[in-house]
Amino acid sequence: MKRYNWAGRCPWLAVILILGLSLSLLLAGCSQEGSGPTPSDNSHQQTITITDCVGRQVTIPTNPQRIACLCPESGHAVAMFGQGDKIVAAVGGMQRDVILVEMHPHIKNVSVPKSSGVINIEELAACKPDIVFVKGDTARNEAEVDKMDKMGIPFLVVEFNSMQEQQKAMAMIGQAVGAAEKAEKYNKYYQQCVDQVAKKVADIPEKDRVRIFHSVNEAIRTDTAGSLPADWTQAAGAINVSVGKELKLYEGKNYASLEQILLWDPDFILVNDPNVVGYIMDHEQWAPLKAVKNKRVLPLPNGISRWGHFSSLETPLAVMWTAQTIYPDKFADLDMAAETKYFYQEFFNLDLSDETVQKILSGVGMRESK
Repeated sequence: MKRYNWAGRCPWLAVILILGLSLSLLLAGCSQEGSGPTPSDNSHQQTITITDCVGRQVTIPTNPQRIACLCPESGHAVAMFGQGDKIVAAVGGMQRDVILVEMHPHIKNVSVPKSSGVINIEELAACKPDIVFVKGDTARNEAEVDKMDKMGIPFLVVEFNSMQEQQKAMAMIGQAVGAAEKAEKYNKYYQQCVDQVAKKVADIPEKDRVRIFHSVNEAIRTDTAGSLPADWTQAAGAINVSVGKELKLYEGKNYASLEQILLWDPDFILVNDPNVVGYIMDHEQWAPLKAVKNKRVLPLPNGISRWGHFSSLETPLAVMWTAQTIYPDKFADLDMAAETKYFYQEFFNLDLSDETVQKILSGVGMRESK
């Protein structure tokens, strides 16, 4: 049966309908604050159930349009999977990542509803997120979980302490944001890099392996056993001198004493904050170390994030760079500049200049100070 043409029979009614539609669109536009994704109505959306990194099963929209990233690793992953324009909330550290902000300038101005481990739930709810990514410590905090549950905000926990766990976390995030194939591609590259390095360092006797101290943000903060840096430094063929040793735990961070470091006397000190290089090299207390004497206190590269950091997605690059740095003869054929260009082009769709590649590899100027 032919549909009745209300507009054709009543021209004045067509005008009213058009005006009404225009008004509704205008009001919808006025309800949005700033740029970025618009608030979504999930009441009629299809859903998918995701198992997060701590085994929770969470039902979320199949195509989330507004994503809150309350841990940096999730924000970097969402950007890598081509969904960075959907980020409506972030952590402060993401706003200091130079390349990330260049890719998605709006991140500089999004809400930062988490501070010192505490979520401002009203501020988070005002962002109208479809999903929220949080760290494991948030999920273990009953008060924080209770706040989000009462608001009905679905959240996924991102947590990993090894390379294998990191790959699983990336697969989970990829599935959650509708980018499972991109996550699979990243994980395949990741494993290929690790496997290639493993083959070249496999025949190095334990007595000949290079000993490193990995400085995390602060000169004496370092890695402990069961952490991602402990895993990837071993994959690079290094002996990480702090792993398995007794360290001081303070506010969830692990510290060695300078006296311990002097006793370990590592061949290299790798730092993820370039300012720490000057601190170590300029203070005479550190002068007895062979790494200082041989000028082997080096900043790790810094791209989207700080390579080798416990939340960094550039772990495969960190493995290759470190292996080449400490075993140059074994990796003379590795072109880290070319590998760096390939990685960011392939996974972030960034066509980096040679100058930017060198800045990344230098580790300097790619992250704003607090």
